[in-house]
Amino acid sequence: MSRDARLYPLRQTHVEPDDDALWNWAQNAQIGTSNQVRRPASEAELQKLIQTSRGQIRVIGSKLSPGRMLKVGKDDLLLDLSALRGLIASDDHSVTFAGATPLEQVYRRLTEMNRMLASSPGVIAIQTLAGAMATGTHGQGLQQSSIADEALSIRMVLADGSVREFVRGDADFPAAQVSLGALGIVTAVTLRTQPFRIFTCHKNAVSADTLEEDLLRWNDDYTLSKAWWFVDDNLMHVWNAHEASDEERQRYEAQGRQVVEHEGEVDESLNDTIDQTLAHMHRDTQIHGKGGKQFRTVTRFRDFTDVTGDIYQLFCRGIAVPQINVEIGVPLAKTPAIIRRIKAWYAENRPHMHYPIILRCTGASSAWLSPASDQPTCFFGFVVYYADDGSLSQEGLHFLTEVEKLLAEEGGRPHWGKYYDEDRYNWRELYPQWDAFRALRSQLDPQGRLGNDYITPLFD
Repeated sequence: MSRDARLYPLRQTHVEPDDDALWNWAQNAQIGTSNQVRRPASEAELQKLIQTSRGQIRVIGSKLSPGRMLKVGKDDLLLDLSALRGLIASDDHSVTFAGATPLEQVYRRLTEMNRMLASSPGVIAIQTLAGAMATGTHGQGLQQSSIADEALSIRMVLADGSVREFVRGDADFPAAQVSLGALGIVTAVTLRTQPFRIFTCHKNAVSADTLEEDLLRWNDDYTLSKAWWFVDDNLMHVWNAHEASDEERQRYEAQGRQVVEHEGEVDESLNDTIDQTLAHMHRDTQIHGKGGKQFRTVTRFRDFTDVTGDIYQLFCRGIAVPQINVEIGVPLAKTPAIIRRIKAWYAENRPHMHYPIILRCTGASSAWLSPASDQPTCFFGFVVYYADDGSLSQEGLHFLTEVEKLLAEEGGRPHWGKYYDEDRYNWRELYPQWDAFRALRSQLDPQGRLGNDYITPLFD
């Protein structure tokens, strides 16, 4: 298998109905077979399954991760924990959800309770709570970090079938927050909550000439900030949100808590750039006409306007489409210099831009293996969508390869649940607590039962 095929596998577009092969969500990797899947109905059944089985075990969750994180050998098991979901308990300051609860259900129940998380949501809401935490999923805004940073306690079934409750304040709690599924199987998470708030999001199209300074200013001035960098046109599309005014909040409530679009403020200045980006995407994906979901990810920027809504309505807007998604977090302090370096590299090489660069900054994370561990971080996100025949734009992949190389040289840490070239990273240098995590893993799972051909070499 070539290096590119290993990093960016083609997608299987036709799966026979009677085929027992089990694929990840993007259908670009077989992770096992259907007869290897076990579906325990309770935590007690999960404990018994672990105690009476042999071989390695991985949890499939929503199967959004690259295949290497999920794949098991022929004598191993895959766990479907979809029976272990839903709200377990709540009080005035926290909620406890089963680990397999989809984020969209977490957000919906919190809203019904007039509560919210301090962390901005992950944009793809079909992922499970445990999976989002295990991979370091995050939102945008320096006043928050990853979803895992809102955990107060994490309940796991360990490799020997026993149960361990990791509680905030425990010496090894930061290991459990972002664990890659290597310490135990998460069955419940208690999250701290805060009162429900409404935000007004200001959307602008501005030049990227001063992006180096602007990005830091946006994140200092606004509670939540997210930007898309259309490098070909030297333009930024920016979403900056702050808490809504009393008047804006009243309009929102009067409209039945539906998103309020601000009247008379439609901005068409990005439309030509959107058309150019769509032309690139149509060519790269070989899809003609209006196409599918992937095109809606940029057409929503046409004729944009300011909006008022809750944090989930405004920022949990991801559209789940099979793609190669690379996201690298770099120290916020180095971000202006890195942006200048990307600009210089682009000017010299004029690479093909399949999709705008997505920029999201977060505060420091307390989790040992979070890409934002111990430092405010700027995440650079890159996407290449699959064509209908399962192929990928080679020009788009070349851009991913080169920009990841650049960011890795600057001390970048990749998002665990997305695609990256592990050969570019020295984990021990990037994560000061790497050896402490490895030691805890060896203590909790000495036989490596919660591993696979990716996890085991990563830590051993």
